[in-house]
Amino acid sequence: MKKTWWKESVVYQIYPRSFFDTDGDGIGDLNGIRAQLDYLQELGVDMIWLCPVYQSPNVDNGYDVSDYQAIMDEMGTMEEFDRLLEDIHSRGMKIMMDLVLNHTSDQHPWFLESKSSLDNPKRDWYVWRDKPTNWESIFGGPAWTYDPKTRQYYFHLFSKSQVDLNWENPELRRALYDMILWWLDKGIDGFRVDAINHLKKDYTDMPNPDGLNYVPAWEKMTNVEGIQELLAELRQETFAKYDVVTVGEANSVRSHEIGDWISEAEGKFNMIFHLEAHEEAWDEETEGGVDVDDLRIVLDRWQRSAQGIAWNSLYLENHDRPRTVSTWGNDREHWRESATALACMYFFMQGTPFIYQGQEIGMTNAPFDDISMYRDIETKNIYRYNRQKGVPHEDLMKTIKKVSRDHARTPMQWSGGANAGFTGGEPWIPVNPNFNWLNVEAQQQDPESVLAFYKKMLRLRKEHEALVYGSTHLAFLECPFVYAYTREYGEERYLVISHLDDDTCPWWSPVDGELLLSNYESHLDGKLQPYEARLYRLK
Repeated sequence: MKKTWWKESVVYQIYPRSFFDTDGDGIGDLNGIRAQLDYLQELGVDMIWLCPVYQSPNVDNGYDVSDYQAIMDEMGTMEEFDRLLEDIHSRGMKIMMDLVLNHTSDQHPWFLESKSSLDNPKRDWYVWRDKPTNWESIFGGPAWTYDPKTRQYYFHLFSKSQVDLNWENPELRRALYDMILWWLDKGIDGFRVDAINHLKKDYTDMPNPDGLNYVPAWEKMTNVEGIQELLAELRQETFAKYDVVTVGEANSVRSHEIGDWISEAEGKFNMIFHLEAHEEAWDEETEGGVDVDDLRIVLDRWQRSAQGIAWNSLYLENHDRPRTVSTWGNDREHWRESATALACMYFFMQGTPFIYQGQEIGMTNAPFDDISMYRDIETKNIYRYNRQKGVPHEDLMKTIKKVSRDHARTPMQWSGGANAGFTGGEPWIPVNPNFNWLNVEAQQQDPESVLAFYKKMLRLRKEHEALVYGSTHLAFLECPFVYAYTREYGEERYLVISHLDDDTCPWWSPVDGELLLSNYESHLDGKLQPYEARLYRLK
């Protein structure tokens, strides 16, 4: 496979609203990111991925774009973005933007024109029907909203304020391509492309034997036949013209489909974010923990499928997932150990590692007990629609406290000071109360902290080429709760061991090699301790 800069990079994802606020309005901003570039450079990351900072009414925190070529007021100005871009590049780092192509805000000028009349030139830039299908939106409720002025329904996969674009219209596609080229000409280094497997839909009703008001219609609006032709044109007209990296969010794609999506021969993106490991390895209905067998099966399948033909994205967390140390790990008795064991498990596979803000200090789910403490539109819709169906408040809150996207969106915990050092004002969402001990400032002084462990991982990956380009092979130890694998590259071999359980685990295999990394200062003969992780260079 080709050696490229983005395969050798480590990416840090920033959710700007919650990263760092410099103007006291309680919302993170572009200048806040600039203010923390020293921190990111010291951590050792190579690229920053920004969640949307485009102009937006913020119904879904920027994923409802009202102007692709302007910066939202809360974040700053385009001049401030240009300074951020310059500062990032001057440090030898790169920047990747979030790109929302499936839908726009209902406040976007394109949609305002489209809804103005049946014969408007942009009417067909969105999806209008006299009779809606019986689909349910991903955020709950109907997927179609009636417009009384033109007496038709418009389609929205997510909220009614996020209106789906009609990718069958070539003029619409051309306008999107021109916008993308504008950003690439500005000098950004890549895109994470949101909800990219939804661009093609099959607008027919779902079977409804149970007489539901609205029916989930995932197969009608994901990976529909013909989508690869659209994606090929998108790549050819935009990304292929520049030396940039592209990562598509394609939750439903499976490893056997790698060829069309991300192979170096025929792929439309360099990497994709899939959801299979999160779907298979964690049951939202249980009390937590990870099914190591399922996790091992899924991730190994992706590693083997990509070997020699494609490249994986490696991630534990993002802005849409609750904190992994609280779901797959133990954020109480073994908080530090589980945060670092999970990190070691994913970080050294073949692929480009992504770190979500706060993950590197082991931030946890927030103890939000009341629905009023949540801000996420998906969370609020889950509550509202299920209450209408008669689901008890207590049951809903139990689920929401496990799965809400807001757990990833609480303010970054910089210090033990007011509002975790995030803002001098009132934060847009409550701060997790454990900030008084769980914060960057405290961990920077602690050589055994989660942050220190992440810095060691990044340094080791840069020092050992086999940890980037080596092939990955499962290693089966005696304990079923251990995820272990080797990396092999030429004459070099490494062994990664992550024990993902609260109890000790028998392990009788001596390792002939050098211990490069561990999250325990001392080790037990014949046993792995709770959430113990090790990295060896084998002889």
